[in-house]
Amino acid sequence: MSAKLIDGKSLANKIRNDIATEVAQLKAAGKPVRLAAILMGSSPAALVYAESQKKSAAQVNIDFELHQLPDTATEDDLHDTIQTLNCNPQVTGIFLHSPLTNGLNLQKAQEKIDLYKDVEAVNPANLGHIIHGNTILAPCTPLACVELIDSTGFDLIGATITIVGASRIVGRPLALLLMERRATVTLCNSKTRDLTAACKNADIVIVAVGKPNILLAEHVKPGAIVIDVGINRVNTGGGVKTVGDADFENISKIAGYITPVPGGVGPMTVAMLLKNTLRAAKLVHQNDR
Repeated sequence: MSAKLIDGKSLANKIRNDIATEVAQLKAAGKPVRLAAILMGSSPAALVYAESQKKSAAQVNIDFELHQLPDTATEDDLHDTIQTLNCNPQVTGIFLHSPLTNGLNLQKAQEKIDLYKDVEAVNPANLGHIIHGNTILAPCTPLACVELIDSTGFDLIGATITIVGASRIVGRPLALLLMERRATVTLCNSKTRDLTAACKNADIVIVAVGKPNILLAEHVKPGAIVIDVGINRVNTGGGVKTVGDADFENISKIAGYITPVPGGVGPMTVAMLLKNTLRAAKLVHQNDR
């Protein structure tokens, strides 16, 4: 058996086209779609990421603005910036870059972001709404995973799913989204005693740890769907290569579907940020804020 590749790049392009159409419709009706990003400090890597966000937004006609605060900014400065954007009707989405400088508390700042403008769904209240089955906005990478699974045509109702990695930004919210779709979910963490037993009978295995080859062929049953969230840079002797958390070469011989790295979850996560920005704009305009 040879696994079918789930082409995240192709799927993301389709989603972007749909987003661009809806953004144009909103703007034609006089309703802005504007993403405001907040960045503390002047880290070259962070600035490159912000520039990438700007380009991605422009591709679907979403307006973008960057609010750069100095390293010396206080907690009050940051919270005041967030509150100003919360109250600005021209801003429909807010993205807070991390980590913060000057020892500021990230979660405390995330809690200040308006629920309807929280395009990353980092405000704990947004996660709480997922638990109650009343999702407002959900985190981008978990949404990307669900979209990639849906693209295979597999029915999530009653499916057995194992998630390897219980992080606050991927594993845990992803488990909530999948349970909302009436799947049976096992969530593994660093203390899981028998990873093979937890994964071997699963219809779908999702790995999000940040460790190359933590998921092996022996962990996966024939025909299973494998979603690889990991992004790792490894030295192959002949240069540096980007790989995921799964042993792609061997798992692809037995799985039914598998996402490549790169080209799988990565481009879909960016697409989900844009889709969340569109959804946030609809929510803001719907609630006349």
